[in-house]
Amino acid sequence: MSAAPAERPQGERPLIDMANRLMEQNPGARVEIIGSQILVSPPADGAHAEALTDLMIPFLAVGLHGQESRVLQAIGIWLPSGREDYAIPDLSVVDADYEDHLVENNSYDPVAFRLVLEVTSSNYRTDLRDKVAAYADAKVPVYVVVDRKHYRLHVLTDPVADGYGSHRIHAPGELVTLPESIGAKVTLDVEAVLAAARRTPGSEENDLA
Repeated sequence: MSAAPAERPQGERPLIDMANRLMEQNPGARVEIIGSQILVSPPADGAHAEALTDLMIPFLAVGLHGQESRVLQAIGIWLPSGREDYAIPDLSVVDADYEDHLVENNSYDPVAFRLVLEVTSSNYRTDLRDKVAAYADAKVPVYVVVDRKHYRLHVLTDPVADGYGSHRIHAPGELVTLPESIGAKVTLDVEAVLAAARRTPGSEENDLA
């Protein structure tokens, strides 16, 4: 893909060691390191899981989970933003040979990633701010955000320094066709995606201002 291969890290890994301990102590939580800061996300609620299942369907239907590419949930991507940085996108489209690009800590070189997708939880600001810069710096070609807080879909393309050259926001009622650079023509029904992802009563995200 478009990014240069990541250098394999050397030396002690204090942040990664701490992140792995946090995962052991908090089953179900997602622990990432972005900008040399450890970020901990709570376990996903049912609507989050529903959205991911529904989102996989159009990718699978056009054959993206096949010989040339794979559609995977919660696979780590090694980031260039810090010597121990990595993220765990909710959903990714990767080259079929992604396992040849293992860097460290079950995270893979961004060169293998065609698309990453996040469904927001209580840490929605991370998905809409920190990860925008992190994924763009990693030269991930397409970043999609299912924004449950504001009930819209973000599609970011054309990575540049610290961001994306194109950031389009889509509302319910729209059909969004993703760039065919991911390997096939994928069209998302924004209303259906957001309806599946709608927050459940009592979920942590409902308490956000």
